[in-house]
Amino acid sequence: MALPIFNYPNINRVVLNRGYLKEEINQYRAEMEAIGKPFLLDDDDERSEEYAHFFFIGKHEGKEVIYDAVLYTLRMQHESEMFEIAEHRAAKQFPEYKKINYEEDENGNLEPLDDLDEEIGLFMAEVIMELEEEGAVKVKEHIDKDIHVDFGIALDIGLHVEEISDTVIEKFIEEYNKGTLQLDETLYTFQMKESVGE
Repeated sequence: MALPIFNYPNINRVVLNRGYLKEEINQYRAEMEAIGKPFLLDDDDERSEEYAHFFFIGKHEGKEVIYDAVLYTLRMQHESEMFEIAEHRAAKQFPEYKKINYEEDENGNLEPLDDLDEEIGLFMAEVIMELEEEGAVKVKEHIDKDIHVDFGIALDIGLHVEEISDTVIEKFIEEYNKGTLQLDETLYTFQMKESVGE
């Protein structure tokens, strides 16, 4: 089996993708069997109700490989895309714009560190409200695959589910590995915890 080998410019070394190695795959399989799940969470990436970063074993071109997957809800993707647009517009509106810094007050609420941050924050909130009202950002289920990574194969997955539970992850892995996964082509927009199919 030919293993992917990547030659990076300006680096005098060749990198072997260990996600294709039998011993690596067997180690991951043993760890999964030990916990009774078909996946391992990435301990370096914090899991939330709407996001999980995990590894599972599957096949690519008939050979076993470790998949490095991030799975998130469409709601999270929608909010993230709106925030990116708001950040971009803030950077154009405020030449001195930088990422807003916050500190916690005595009640644990986040407060901007200075007046400019507050003004930019308000501007971004208005942009997000505008985008929501217009339904300007729409998202749909997707899987983006990248085989040119340092470890295994990377998957970036957005699904129209309420939360990313173990059951959702396990169902995704089973359907992905069987080739039976069907993505919803509907475009969705989200407003204040209510999703609307377009």
